[in-house]
Amino acid sequence: MPKNARKNVSHIVGVVSGKGGVGKSLVTSLLASEMRKRGFKVGILDADITGPSIPKTFGVSNRVSADADGINPALSNSGIKIMSINLMLPQDDIPVAWRGPVITGILKQFWEETNWEDLDYLFVDMPPGTSDVFLTVMQTFPIDGIVTVSAPQELVAMIVGKAVNLAHDMDVSVLGLVENMAYFKCDECSKEHYIFGEPQGRFVAKRYQIPAYATLPLDPAFAHLCDMGKVEEYDVDHKLDTIIEQIELAAKQADEKKAAEKAASANADAAGAADEKAADTANAAASTNAGADAAQGSAPEQH
Repeated sequence: MPKNARKNVSHIVGVVSGKGGVGKSLVTSLLASEMRKRGFKVGILDADITGPSIPKTFGVSNRVSADADGINPALSNSGIKIMSINLMLPQDDIPVAWRGPVITGILKQFWEETNWEDLDYLFVDMPPGTSDVFLTVMQTFPIDGIVTVSAPQELVAMIVGKAVNLAHDMDVSVLGLVENMAYFKCDECSKEHYIFGEPQGRFVAKRYQIPAYATLPLDPAFAHLCDMGKVEEYDVDHKLDTIIEQIELAAKQADEKKAAEKAASANADAAGAADEKAADTANAAASTNAGADAAQGSAPEQH
C-alpha cells in the first residue's frame, strides 16, 4: 500500500461507473459536499486523469502549489480538499494523452505526495469502466468500498454488473448504487416523468446484493449550479441519505476491525513478552541450580 507521511486519511470511498455519461463525477461531488455539511473533513482525489471535471463543478481554478513537503491540494468554498490533474496544467483545455502506466504512476503520486493531512473521508472519482486506474485503486489503496453510479437504461445496468462483479472478485465492498437522471419532476404538476425509461437500479441492487440504493432526478437547476462551479449550494434534499448512512456504517466497521486487530496485536506482544520473561526466569533458575550443583560437586570431602 502506498505510504504518505503527510496524511492521516481515515476512510477512502471510490465512486465508479461502468460507462461514461451517467454523472459519476457529479455524484462524487454531491457525496463529498453532503459529508462536508455533516461536519466531516473531506477530500476528493480526481482519478479521472484524462477527463477531469471535479475542479469545474466546485469552481476551483487556482493551480495547486508544491513545496519541499509535497503537493498542497486546492480548497473548495466549504473546505473540501481537491487534487486533480487539471489543477496542475497551464490551461484547462490542454489534453492529457498518456498511456496506462503513466496514468497509474500519476495517481499513486497524487496519493503519496499530496498533503491531505487529517481527513475523515477521501472520495476517489474514478474514470468510467474497469481500466488500469480501477485496478490500481482497488489493489493499492486502503479503500473501504465503492459506490457505483448508473442511469436508467438496461445496457447501463448490465455494464454496472461488470464493475460490481470485478469489485467482488477483488474482495472490495460495494456500498451503494446511485441511479442518476432517474426521473424528471414537472414544476407545474409535480409528476415524475421517466425520460430515459423506467429506473432499473432497484433491480440491479437486489440482483447484486448492494445494500443501499438511491435515485437522483434530472434537474436543470443542479446542472446550472455545476456549470457555475457552485455544486456545494445544491440541496440534495436527503436523496443520498441511504448511501451516506452505508458509507458511515462501513467506516464504523472498518474502525472496529482496526481496533480489534490492534488489540489482538497488543495481546500477542504481551503474551510474547510474558513467555520471554518466563523463559528468562526459567533459564536463570536452571543456571543457578547448575551453579549450585557444580559448587557442591567441587567441595572437598569431610573426614
